[in-house]
Amino acid sequence: MDDRFQPSRRLFLQAGAAAGGGLMLGFGFEAQALSPATVDLNHFIRISLRGVTIISKNPEIGQGIKTMLPMLIAEELDVTWDQISIEQADGDDKKYGAQFAGGSMATPMNWLPMRQAGAAARHMLVAAAAAKWGVKPEDCTTKAGFVLNGGRKLAYGDVAADAAKLTAPDPATLKLKDPKAFTIIGKTHKGYDSPKIVKGQPIFGIDTVVPDMVHAVFVRPPVFGAKIVSADLDAAKAMTGVKDAFILKAADYGDDWLHGVKDGVAILASNTWYANRAREALNIQWDSASGAGHTTEVYAAKAAELLTAAPVKVTSSQGDVDAALAKAHKTVTADYGAPFLPHVNMEPQNCTVHVRADGVEIWAPTQLPGAGRDLVAKAVGVAPETVVVHMIRCGGGFGRRLENDYMVEAAVISKKAGVPVKLTWTREDDIQNDYFRPGAHMRLEGGLDADGRLTAFRQHAVTYTRDGKVAQGADVDARGLLAVTTAHNRMAESYIETPMTTGYLRAPSSNLLAFVSEAFVDELAHAAGKDAIAFRVDQIEAHLKEHPHTEAGNPWAYNPERMRDVLKIVAERSGWGKTTLPKGTAFGVASYFCHQGYFAEVAQVKVSDGFFHVQKVWVVGDIGSVVINPSHAANQVEGSVIDGIGEMYGEITFADGGVVQSNFHDFPMIRMPQAPQIDTHFHITGFSPTGVGEPALPPVVPAVASAIFAVTGMRVRNLPIRPGDLA
Repeated sequence: MDDRFQPSRRLFLQAGAAAGGGLMLGFGFEAQALSPATVDLNHFIRISLRGVTIISKNPEIGQGIKTMLPMLIAEELDVTWDQISIEQADGDDKKYGAQFAGGSMATPMNWLPMRQAGAAARHMLVAAAAAKWGVKPEDCTTKAGFVLNGGRKLAYGDVAADAAKLTAPDPATLKLKDPKAFTIIGKTHKGYDSPKIVKGQPIFGIDTVVPDMVHAVFVRPPVFGAKIVSADLDAAKAMTGVKDAFILKAADYGDDWLHGVKDGVAILASNTWYANRAREALNIQWDSASGAGHTTEVYAAKAAELLTAAPVKVTSSQGDVDAALAKAHKTVTADYGAPFLPHVNMEPQNCTVHVRADGVEIWAPTQLPGAGRDLVAKAVGVAPETVVVHMIRCGGGFGRRLENDYMVEAAVISKKAGVPVKLTWTREDDIQNDYFRPGAHMRLEGGLDADGRLTAFRQHAVTYTRDGKVAQGADVDARGLLAVTTAHNRMAESYIETPMTTGYLRAPSSNLLAFVSEAFVDELAHAAGKDAIAFRVDQIEAHLKEHPHTEAGNPWAYNPERMRDVLKIVAERSGWGKTTLPKGTAFGVASYFCHQGYFAEVAQVKVSDGFFHVQKVWVVGDIGSVVINPSHAANQVEGSVIDGIGEMYGEITFADGGVVQSNFHDFPMIRMPQAPQIDTHFHITGFSPTGVGEPALPPVVPAVASAIFAVTGMRVRNLPIRPGDLA
């Protein structure tokens, strides 16, 4: 888990008067990460005679958070859904606390705080109404935005001004609703922005228009680390619609290739069409020596060499794995490989910035607004508190917009040009300048006893470093079944240095690890002569007999019991072992724990003409005691499954430090006719609710791979799969 996503601050509540009268309620935080002092009041709830407005603090990237967070508040506030309006907060972590979209953390981080905010407001409104009536607060109730006492009632707006004068209660003293009384949480609510999306209204970053802005494109190096030598700026400036063109050099902005400005040429024009036409006239000369030798084939050869040598580093070890493998009744060894992958948001990167003498104003589709603010402040030489970030809805995030390089570019261009600038990337810009999911090459070894149970597991992974440190997103330690249920296991790594920028792709690390580890579990089950689900369940139950689970209160600790249960349920729902399928079609199964969620998935796959088609996927997930918005949760599962299948189609390759692929013609995306039917079921348990943006993605890839083996007898150990590969 990236430490940027770890909550570490204690919450308290504050209240105040809203502009024009009424109640504003928000959280204060005793800040341990952001500031040594108590941070400012942040206002999540505004109540006035005009109604109730709830502020949604986190970035909306399609995951439904703009709807979900207000649902939590509205439930405890005791208003009806049609009584509220929702506003998107600006980026301000001193005011709102952590603001980000990543790690499936919104639900676990906000489940209690947002409900407490609603409950606190209700508590204060009741107290204000009781004082007006001269009765005890405990003699009052609430319903649908009214405080009730006998036959009397007062609308929240009628007592909001008086409530604002009260001290907010300690969250620990608040009595929250019994889940049985929920009227909003656990019920389907359409996305707050859905009507605007259906009507094509401009709500995405790429739709932003501000007065007097000009359009910009930025031509980046074709090779990682390359430096600009020359460019024909005059030729570009002479073209129709072009207002200016100038060179930017990384050395002038700290030479931070990962997060700052790269060498390149900015073109400003009256629209993006003119700007993109002008880039063709630049005739840029580059010094690309930095990319020499950084080629996919070179990396693969180096990985093969490293896998046969002793690992560079042992990352975890338990028991005596070497002795256990030597004593095993049967051993299985397999080498797996997975490629670099891009994010390919449907909305390419974009940002609108106005750098003024008194500060900076930004309109950005970003997953991490605070980091973007700080990077921009550093790049243009202003104090972070003078930078305002308007969080605009993202047309997809998937981890790409945790990086804010496009914000920095737009800000630097705006400062140099002296005008508001809207920077828009092309698809080619996006694919060739991504923060890629790192690939990996892995050797796995498992030892089975005479009863067909896994007793030992050893993994050697070749992954990537950048500047001598493990690259972002390159954590490849095995987890779950292989690591937890074996008494003897060892994970080790070797490294290849790369200049390529890497980052976090939806379900980071797990999207690769699940393919490798769960496909290998299928190999182990086959070697043991066991059914793939029975093998997993037997392994878990044998482990639990000797090692009962004792960390039920730790959501980050793998709970074998929860995984066993979703496996059993998905077997029943899919008809596993009971269904006769047509020739050329088979089931495959996989299960995985990540982002505090437990998911088991069965894929029905048909293989014909050398390729595969996923016909149906059954998904069973355990994300705790309640699914806050069932419709959005199902959408997240369906999107995860489709994304996972799509990741089996393509790859990013390198040639001397440059990206070979450039658009959808050579990086294929899954299309609508290829999308499977998806049956989603949530197994409700007694655990606190967790997120669903990512944990449904990892299992689908190994489930499909195992189904392909069941049809063809061919193991899928390397991705992608190309048409004809399965002939």
